[in-house]
Amino acid sequence: MREGYEGTGPGAITPDGCAVELYARLPVYDEPDIIASAVPAGAHVLELGCGVGRVTHALLERGFTVTAVDESAEMLERVRGARTVRGAIETLDLGERFDVVMLGSFLVHAGDAAVRRGMLEVCRSHVADGGCVLIQREGEDYHTDLPRERVDPSGFTVRMLSAEPVGDGVNSVRAEYEFPDAVWTQTFLARPLGKEQFEEALAEAGLVVDAYLTEDRVWVRAVPAVPART
Repeated sequence: MREGYEGTGPGAITPDGCAVELYARLPVYDEPDIIASAVPAGAHVLELGCGVGRVTHALLERGFTVTAVDESAEMLERVRGARTVRGAIETLDLGERFDVVMLGSFLVHAGDAAVRRGMLEVCRSHVADGGCVLIQREGEDYHTDLPRERVDPSGFTVRMLSAEPVGDGVNSVRAEYEFPDAVWTQTFLARPLGKEQFEEALAEAGLVVDAYLTEDRVWVRAVPAVPART
């Protein structure tokens, strides 16, 4: 387990505190529709941090080709129909480029700024000319509107319990997922990034926002920055 990360509950727990059995239960929301509306039909997607394939499988059903990357072998065992690659996102080097590179699950908010930079540089180095990078950001009140609770229609309750500062602009975030037959918790480190900070982080990696895809600016389409004219 990484320092600052923890997970509890039944089944395997990944180094960042994610419970494999929990993620296997979580439903798909509107992510596939947002992605499909933002990229060409049938595109080859490099999905960074695919987990158990919750979004992967929905993209495959929509006719996309997916290369799915995760550091957890237990997560990748649940992925079906996609090429899978096990490895850390921030050091990935496939020697290939893709129509779409996707960094979901709020991974851009990694507590370690060096890890975040590595992830975004991997996005930039793996996107094809004319391609795009899709990134999922935290909502503006993610760390402040706490505690909060949401009852999912599928029958479980998710609670965001706290976000406590631990230094250097990083918060320790604690979440709880309660099902009728099991409870999981996850504690992880996250760095809030406002719009300006987020765009600065993209620029460091040679990326620029092409469009905010949702009204809350949670989903973003970025593209390689155009080289300055001399």
